[in-house]
Amino acid sequence: MPETPTLADLVAPLGVSQFFQDVQGETYRRFEGRAGRFADLLPWPALNAILRQHRLEFPRLRLALDGTPVPMESYTDLVPTRRSGTVPRLQAAPFTEHLRGGATMVLDAIQELSDPIGDLARSLEHDLRESVQVNLYAGWGVTHGFDVHWDDHDAFIIQVAGRKRWRMHGPTRTAPLHRDVDQPERPGEPIDDFILEDGDVLYVPRGHWHDVTAVGEMSLHLTLGFSPATGIDLVSWLADKLRASTVFRQDLPRFGTEDERVVRAAALRAELEATLTTDVVGRFLAERDSSAPAHPRVGLPWAATPGLLPDGDETEVRFLVPRAVLEEGDGRVTLLADGKRFVFAGAAAPLLRALLDGTPQAVKRLAELSELDRGTVRAFLGELTTQGLLSIG
Repeated sequence: MPETPTLADLVAPLGVSQFFQDVQGETYRRFEGRAGRFADLLPWPALNAILRQHRLEFPRLRLALDGTPVPMESYTDLVPTRRSGTVPRLQAAPFTEHLRGGATMVLDAIQELSDPIGDLARSLEHDLRESVQVNLYAGWGVTHGFDVHWDDHDAFIIQVAGRKRWRMHGPTRTAPLHRDVDQPERPGEPIDDFILEDGDVLYVPRGHWHDVTAVGEMSLHLTLGFSPATGIDLVSWLADKLRASTVFRQDLPRFGTEDERVVRAAALRAELEATLTTDVVGRFLAERDSSAPAHPRVGLPWAATPGLLPDGDETEVRFLVPRAVLEEGDGRVTLLADGKRFVFAGAAAPLLRALLDGTPQAVKRLAELSELDRGTVRAFLGELTTQGLLSIG
């Protein structure tokens, strides 16, 4: 099975640390690569199977032409079911006719429908420490699916097949937000114009205006979107923490005197400043990571079978929480994952460190890494499986 690309693969020859320091959030960057290197992420038969086997409702699956959505009624119909009303069904002929006419196909959250892309999303979530959603864009014409626009998230664009023209216009407002006090001004002329080729990767920070145009041939690319934590997110987190404060929970003195309001404001300021310790950013990011949910992956039949693990030690398991946090000390190791807290003996630390890598691990190798006996390792892995943190196979 081909190896899942990592962040290091996407930004090569730039190093990951240099990417974080000089590129992320600052500027777009194109990373050239060999043709075909992403072909195994989504072969055309796999995409055809997804379209055939899933009920993909609008707007998750949609078509766009010249910046305008194509009416879904023109390429789907509704099929009655016995228990759930109607469900959408793709009509192959009008659907492909729209594509031949220049429409762009968009399929959101394709990481939930494809194992290779799901593995890629988990890998990048581990490296970026942020949740990742992958959307697919496919087109065959010479038009553009969307007008010049900016996105409220960062994105990596992976050109899986074919080519597409990108025009970058740059930002007109620093770090704009979806819900903001002001909107960015429209941009001027493009500052860059290039063709993204098969195997290339493009990084685009949020707020950077761009438009994309087909070049008269097949194109398939994936957009891997993620939203780095901001100061606004930290303030929202603090607001929840301050619910523990009596001063913040109390009613404001709406009908009080001006002096009473001044006193209350001083009390609120003091409580707020007490929470703004020098380590507040680290505490927020660690809790954000430890609360990130596990990726859904069910390991049937074993996950539903008493004993949980097959007998052979060659069985592979996979940790499902890319941003889990480990804390070690005092002869113990604490696992913070999926909003839960687990405390184990320190002997479990090597095993947990190997699991948190996110790659499949054989039971035999995990047993060799720890000082625990085989039975204890299997019981330990079984408990992680029952907690939804581990998948078998």
